[in-house]
Amino acid sequence: MTDSNLTENVRKASRQQQFLNVISREEATQRFHSELNLQPLGSESVLLGDARGRILSEDIQAIIDVPGFDRSNVDGFAVIAADTSGAMEESPRELKINNESLLPGERPQIEVTAGTASPVSTGGMIPRGADAVVMIEDTDLREDQGRATLEVTRSVHCGNMITFAGSDIAKGETILWSGTRISSREIGVMASLGQTETSVFRRPSVAIISTGDEVVAPGEPLPVGCIYDSNASILAGAIAECGGNPAFMGRVKDDPQQLEQLITDALEYDVVLLSGGTSKGAGDISYHVVQKFNDPGIVAHGVALKPGKPICMAVTAGKPVVILPGFPTSAIFTFHEFVAPVIRALAGQPSRERQSLTATVPMRINSGRGRTEYLLVRIFESNGERYAYPMGKGSGSVTTFSLADGFITIPQNCEILDAGSSVEVTLLDQELNPADLVVIGSHCVGLDFLLSQLHRDGIKTSVMYVGSEAGLAAVERGECHIAGIHLLDTETNTYNTPFLGEDLVLIPGYRRMQCFVYRKNDERFSGLEATKAIQKALSNSACCMVNRNSGSGTRILTDQLFASCNVGSTKPNGYSMQVKSHNAVAAAISQNRADWGIAIESVAQAYGLNAIPIREEHFDFVVRKELLSHPEIVQFQNLLKQPETQAKLRELGFQS
Repeated sequence: MTDSNLTENVRKASRQQQFLNVISREEATQRFHSELNLQPLGSESVLLGDARGRILSEDIQAIIDVPGFDRSNVDGFAVIAADTSGAMEESPRELKINNESLLPGERPQIEVTAGTASPVSTGGMIPRGADAVVMIEDTDLREDQGRATLEVTRSVHCGNMITFAGSDIAKGETILWSGTRISSREIGVMASLGQTETSVFRRPSVAIISTGDEVVAPGEPLPVGCIYDSNASILAGAIAECGGNPAFMGRVKDDPQQLEQLITDALEYDVVLLSGGTSKGAGDISYHVVQKFNDPGIVAHGVALKPGKPICMAVTAGKPVVILPGFPTSAIFTFHEFVAPVIRALAGQPSRERQSLTATVPMRINSGRGRTEYLLVRIFESNGERYAYPMGKGSGSVTTFSLADGFITIPQNCEILDAGSSVEVTLLDQELNPADLVVIGSHCVGLDFLLSQLHRDGIKTSVMYVGSEAGLAAVERGECHIAGIHLLDTETNTYNTPFLGEDLVLIPGYRRMQCFVYRKNDERFSGLEATKAIQKALSNSACCMVNRNSGSGTRILTDQLFASCNVGSTKPNGYSMQVKSHNAVAAAISQNRADWGIAIESVAQAYGLNAIPIREEHFDFVVRKELLSHPEIVQFQNLLKQPETQAKLRELGFQS
């Protein structure tokens, strides 16, 4: 095709439209904040029942004493303490009982005078003259010829078992301060003062607009090449957590006129968020629309940050308008970095101070120069050591942010973090809750089932799927409790046991079938056994495979199969396309991006693919010898042996 044959859309997509100016995170924040009035938006009155989670907009001062009267803490008798002096079981003090029983809510009518006592219940009002309460357990009632006498068998001091008026809350005392987040405790305090409502800061309203031709509403059919709109839901939840009221305005295709109208409507809200369309591709139109604002309009477009470089921040009519990157991890990360502080300020909430801790990175990490990188990590604790594992799923991942414990900051002039480096991890939550059982290694749906059962039994697990070899290395270094592996030794043709060091023990798991996987309508492999199918695939240069990542058990098996087929140094078409899971293999084949690959039978069936059995492999679990008696590992082994577990594994397509 010559240049003249290119369509206009292709020409447009081929021309990069660069960011306005890539600046530092600090400068971007300063520019953004300088154009905003970061003060609470005002206050409103809400009923106490609706106040939980809101922020008080004014100090609360007590208009009454709590309690409003002197009250008894126990069931007993209101007395004058001096009348009980020296009282013991052997020599009790005798008091006359007043003809009045003081229940809660009743006002005393009879004064307690020297030598007398009035019965009082817990919460009852203390009568005039009394200065102490003696518990009913320390008294005996004596009746003789119609005359009742109270014998006190224990002396009490002045003020004994009495809560005095205003001792909890004094009239005029400030008990809650403006800016306090209201919980059930604060609601209880205000209710004790007789309040039915309270004044809180107004929640900023935040409009959310999703953009892109590829974005589909959850629940709708999903065409190939499209994605469900997860960002709108993620952002709505994050906005609510920051004290805002999210309002979803809808999804808009890459239509500038429609988007411009939607943004105009959204400016009725306090904050406007757009998801996607901030980059430099042909379909990224959001920033072109926002570029029309000039009061001041765009204040930052492009930040030296990873993830999140293409974020675009603007201000118009004093309101923030932010275009977040379309990839989920980039979107939520930049939201928390740039937008969340603004929403919190407008909502009257205090700025969030994140906690941090020190950990070790167990592998070498490469980073690009020129921009600060925020690398999301999982934290694993084992044998008194703390390790920070990079999530490694990329900014397009939906789960990366939700599964991460924190992030490490790699300065823009740092290209390498060596294995064993000590790093500071900023936690995403206020505190880290260590897992009871740390699992690193190969992924399998059978293992997912086992861990779900442990969760139901109250065991918190932390999991990272990095492949069999990396899992084995992690358990050898003591970085985890268990590693799931399925490594084939080509010399002995056996699984897993040849790879164990003297400090490691194998917990037998289950078996699963590795298969040659292809589409059902591909007649080239119909009726062939696995070796013949592989040979036929390798003999056709147009036949494209999808490979597994180096270090995985499936990759070792694949290379062994190629060796047996005498492939030599020439690798088949698609060999370099390496994916990290059986699901990714099946997806590439089902979507016609590849013709064949090696994957387990249960995954092939889930994707509606044909599977020719190759060999049964062992998916086992490795632990260090000294951890065999670890309570959670003992429970894991017992779970594996249960008949119900074995039955469920068979149902999933595995054999014990």
